[in-house]
Amino acid sequence: MGQKVHPGGMRVGVIHDWKSNWYTGTKEFPAALLEDIKIREHIYNKLSHAGLSDVLIRKDKQRITIDIYTARPGIVIGKSGAEVDALRKEIHGMTHKNVHININEIKRPELDAKLVAQSIAEQLQNRVSFRRAMKRSLASAMRSGAHGVKVQCGGRLGGTEMSRSESYSEGRVPLHTIRADIDYGFVEAKTTFGRIGVKVWINKGEIMPEGFESVAQQKETRLGDQDTARRLGGRTEGLSASRESGRTRAADREGLGPVQKRRPKRGARRRPRTEGESTPREPAEQPEAEPKVEASPVAEAETTEVESKVEEAVQPPVSDSAPAKAAPEEAGEPPAEAPVAESPEKKPRKKKAKKDEEGG
Repeated sequence: MGQKVHPGGMRVGVIHDWKSNWYTGTKEFPAALLEDIKIREHIYNKLSHAGLSDVLIRKDKQRITIDIYTARPGIVIGKSGAEVDALRKEIHGMTHKNVHININEIKRPELDAKLVAQSIAEQLQNRVSFRRAMKRSLASAMRSGAHGVKVQCGGRLGGTEMSRSESYSEGRVPLHTIRADIDYGFVEAKTTFGRIGVKVWINKGEIMPEGFESVAQQKETRLGDQDTARRLGGRTEGLSASRESGRTRAADREGLGPVQKRRPKRGARRRPRTEGESTPREPAEQPEAEPKVEASPVAEAETTEVESKVEEAVQPPVSDSAPAKAAPEEAGEPPAEAPVAESPEKKPRKKKAKKDEEGG
């Protein structure tokens, strides 16, 4: 129970290749294997700060070719190739064979499991919170285009007395799917509390055999692919189309055939027509005419009488005595003041004034 298989070793011969390519007999096999182990240990120890991801070895009896994959090729090469020459001489002294070294740059280190594990281990050694380091690397890998990432740290996390392991994952990491290109990396962080192991799994997608892509592009049969196509706005078929039809009225409803679109109705709803009943022809709509009101002669006479009465009430009567009253004004005499009736509101004010005089 609980036995794990290395994701890279499980896929060797299917989608991955061997990291050491050579062939010998049974008697020379142990010496050739130890030679590979010593070469790798020497390169990793000397270039531990250069961000090494992988070392591939191809060799025969007289020649060794080493491919180094690194995120910092300038550090491996050195000034005018001094570091590479020194490394070549050291390996030649170990093996006594002709050594050729090829340096390959990793364009996106966020998608390399070994480099991601190294960065998390360096942060743990610098006393960064393990949760923050794990979540940051997880987010950067998904942002770079990974299909799924899983990160696990085990040991005395945070300096606690009891060791434990915590893991964070995002996306899909199908370890049993052999066609899935899963990169695996493991690094140990040497902290003051002890060693903390860091494991990283990164799913870079699926590697299909030749001729399969053309078939896959024609039709998507799995429900998972249908859901992905629906989220991306593509065309859906089958059961997922029936789920989509509930919201957006798609063309297929659970395989019952295409839904017939009804013609838009014009006007009010029509009742079903019985046999022998002719369809009445709808009259054309005419603009509404405004009603004209004709005034009767009796009403005109009443309105004239009312208007004349109102004018008489407004205008004062003109008499012959009007010019006689205007004569004293012309002579310069002041006109006689007309008697003004006292309003009932002013009477209490006069009484108050009298009382004030008596009191004074």
